[in-house]
Amino acid sequence: MSDKRTLSDVEAMERDILTARRKALWRPFMRAVREYRLIRPGDRIAVCVSGGKDSMLLSVLFRLLKARYDIPFEVVYLFMDPGYSPEVRGQIVQNAGRLGIPFTLVESDVFEAAATQDSRPCFMCARMRRGCLYRHAQAMGCNKIALGHHFDDVIETTLMAMLYGGQVQAMPPMLRAKHFPGMRLIRPMYMIRERDIIAWRDDYGLSFPRCACRFSQNPGDSKRQAVKALIAALDRDNPKVSVNIFNSIHTVQLDTLAGWKHRGVSHSFLEEMDEEN
Repeated sequence: MSDKRTLSDVEAMERDILTARRKALWRPFMRAVREYRLIRPGDRIAVCVSGGKDSMLLSVLFRLLKARYDIPFEVVYLFMDPGYSPEVRGQIVQNAGRLGIPFTLVESDVFEAAATQDSRPCFMCARMRRGCLYRHAQAMGCNKIALGHHFDDVIETTLMAMLYGGQVQAMPPMLRAKHFPGMRLIRPMYMIRERDIIAWRDDYGLSFPRCACRFSQNPGDSKRQAVKALIAALDRDNPKVSVNIFNSIHTVQLDTLAGWKHRGVSHSFLEEMDEEN
């Protein structure tokens, strides 16, 4: 779609997702929901709205899912303001209104608290934001929170862990909350490509704010941007590279590894060697 669309008719946009964008957005969304069993009967899910393109699209997809899915579940939309400027917050509220997203607003001082950290402020910010979302979602009677991580987030995180963390580690489609019993985190956009999210945003003339804290003023210098550029370069030579990285975290061959961890316990290939002796 090369023409810009207006958002005067939200239903028309939803029809677009179910028809013209079915292969790019709706089908991979539903495939992840079903294959990873992300939603169960009786779930009450808090869709976490950060204000960016990913979480906004996730909210639209969940509204469609609620109307069409054969499994009964409840959904709420939770917008946690970590300390945005009035301009950024206003833009997010305006976008939510244009997209028909009825969110619940939660105030916090996460940006301010994270800024006091001498090391890894972005890690601390993400951790505190996650904790805030869990607490408020649980208080609203939810048993799951849904985040807008997509296919490209998954493969970039996988390579970053290897190149900069010295470990084979991925981003799972669902995980249990360590400090919030009974809560789970789900990632229903796990199979959606970022380029298709960008196309949806641009075709509708939408503008979403980037992270508004002072640590994100130079996004081009981040390790994630370096890995994103590396994957793009490899894809130009072999278009299957991105899909192969994604598939690799579904087909890990433990028999070929020298060591691994399971539930926090380290294991070595020597364990099997010792058993054979």
